[in-house]
Amino acid sequence: MKIRNGPGAAAPVTLQRVAERAGVSASTVSRILNGTAIVSAAKKQAVDDAIAQLGFVPNPVARGLAGGRTLSVGVVTQAINSPFYGVALRGIEDELGGAGYSPLFVSGHWNADDEARCIETLRARRVDGIIVFSGRLGDSALRACARALPVVVTGRSLKATGLHSLNFDNFEGGRLATRHLIGLGHRRIAFIGGEPEHPDAVERQRGYLAALEEAGLGVDARLFASGLYTEQSGLDATERLFGARASFSALFAANDQMAFGAALALHRRGLVVPQDVSLVGFDDVPSASYTIPPLTTVHQPIYEVGRIAAAAMLEMLRGLKTRLQLPAPQLVVRESTRGRR
Repeated sequence: MKIRNGPGAAAPVTLQRVAERAGVSASTVSRILNGTAIVSAAKKQAVDDAIAQLGFVPNPVARGLAGGRTLSVGVVTQAINSPFYGVALRGIEDELGGAGYSPLFVSGHWNADDEARCIETLRARRVDGIIVFSGRLGDSALRACARALPVVVTGRSLKATGLHSLNFDNFEGGRLATRHLIGLGHRRIAFIGGEPEHPDAVERQRGYLAALEEAGLGVDARLFASGLYTEQSGLDATERLFGARASFSALFAANDQMAFGAALALHRRGLVVPQDVSLVGFDDVPSASYTIPPLTTVHQPIYEVGRIAAAAMLEMLRGLKTRLQLPAPQLVVRESTRGRR
């Protein structure tokens, strides 16, 4: 039964009216709205024009039911309040929104059990696919999930039917950062790594060690400290380096947040960056270019990581084989590093 607002009320704008105005079938309009139609540019433009002229507002619930989909994609992140993940989530939101999909964000807090619960929650919401940002969930659990619906995972290299992985070259990024410091004449380079359970942390440390080996520099265990990818852990790790009584003229922190904490620890010790200690981070979060001094760091295309993950998911949802990958790391040199006198 159709409900009218009263005598003379305008008839509701339906999918059928859009189809008649555009000169196509209602099913074609539906497929175009769902992003599953393969039609000419002229036909798609005719539908877009009809929608604009009539003021048609698609009903996402009805669209999802008609296509057997909810037009939603689950996203398992690790820390929604992180400056890294926040930018990546914006990339996902922008890419999915342009295709008529909505993201559902949940946070796993770097805990495998929490991540598993997140995935079950998202599946209960009948999402069409799931994007997993790094995390600690085992490969077997991700493969099992991919047997039920499409999965895109970042931060690891994994192959399975229904699953696409996007892995940033953290090894090369770590090597670039260390080579930069070596090229400036530094020979005593301290390193603050992440937790060994993080594959990206392991790879960044491998890159650091590889650069030292290439330069013929020995490894001093006293120049190693680990953190938790947070500012406080970077500060604490730097204090432990001082406690080990090993001198260093440069410090490479495995992410920008730990580099920010390290900078504060150096300041409290009366040391100036870069005059006394050169400092390098990793990720190139937005605030890295606004610190004092601006931080030299390895650029990870954070927004693009999210956008490409979402684009890969959309291709999978359309039944396409995606080959999308992340760009190579680049070093962004700012004022926190200088040649050793």
